Amino acid sequence: MGLFDKFKNVFKTSNKSQVELYDKGLEKTRNDFVSKLTLLNKKYKKVNNEYFEELEEILIMADIGVETVMTFIDRLKKRVKHENIIDSEDLKEVIVDEMFIIYVNNEVIINKINYSEIGPTVVLFVGVNGVGKTTTIGKIAHKLVKEGKKVLLIAGDTFRAGAVEQIEEWGNRIGARVIGGENKDPASVIYDGLEIAKKESYDVVLIDTAGRLQNKVNLMNELEKMNKVIGKLIPSAPHETLLVIDATTGQNGISQAKSFKEITNITGIVLTKLDGTAKGGIVLAIKESVGIPVKFVGLGERETDLQVFDIEKYIYGLFKDFVEDHTC
Repeated sequence: MGLFDKFKNVFKTSNKSQVELYDKGLEKTRNDFVSKLTLLNKKYKKVNNEYFEELEEILIMADIGVETVMTFIDRLKKRVKHENIIDSEDLKEVIVDEMFIIYVNNEVIINKINYSEIGPTVVLFVGVNGVGKTTTIGKIAHKLVKEGKKVLLIAGDTFRAGAVEQIEEWGNRIGARVIGGENKDPASVIYDGLEIAKKESYDVVLIDTAGRLQNKVNLMNELEKMNKVIGKLIPSAPHETLLVIDATTGQNGISQAKSFKEITNITGIVLTKLDGTAKGGIVLAIKESVGIPVKFVGLGERETDLQVFDIEKYIYGLFKDFVEDHTC
């Protein structure tokens, strides 16, 4: 039994609504990607060099990333040779297996928030303007409040017009307190917020930050200052620094991940608007390019559509029509 069949069997007894979210959220990518793979398999009944060349092109067009694709194709060729695979139909499940293996890369993938055992858990959010950072914070806060956690939001983006009001609107909607103030020093706002978080025994503190990347030196200095303030008040914090990336920006998102990784310690990635792109392969490309796991994915507009990332559901949602066409 291949990995795909194992996933399928597990999902029969798991949360169907989550599986359906991945199914629907990856529809654009799947329709584009799988239709090309299906045509490729009809064109080439036997696996040969031309098959691999065209497969390589399809994977790159799905925004899986050139480096990732080259590694993947090399692994695929070795398995074809080792297992003596001749028929392209027999290669379908091997493609799915290798996609999964390349993401996991013999690591234990931690896709949940790293909660602190003592005092409030502090999560810092970074990312360029327009990627949906504040909305992401609101959606994660909504999820945590629903889980019964006492959540504090800190509006650390004090200079963008409307940033504080936007996060306050989320706070009112989900019943979470917001600390902020326009045109104030972000580090001082964070200091005030964390003092309150400690005194009033908050479980989780989510911190918004400014989305500037044009001047790396200024942003690095600002984040260093924030991290010092956070670490002084709550040792070992921030417990997470999550980079928010808009999936529809494709390879530009990977450039952002590389730039932010140079500036600060990123512990996880949030991919927004994955449902809005036909290039959902960016999930695999980011992990391969920067070595940072995707922790959350946006699969729709609703508050509940931001999901903890699950590689098995992702692979299933991506390849469902392609493999089931063979296994049915």
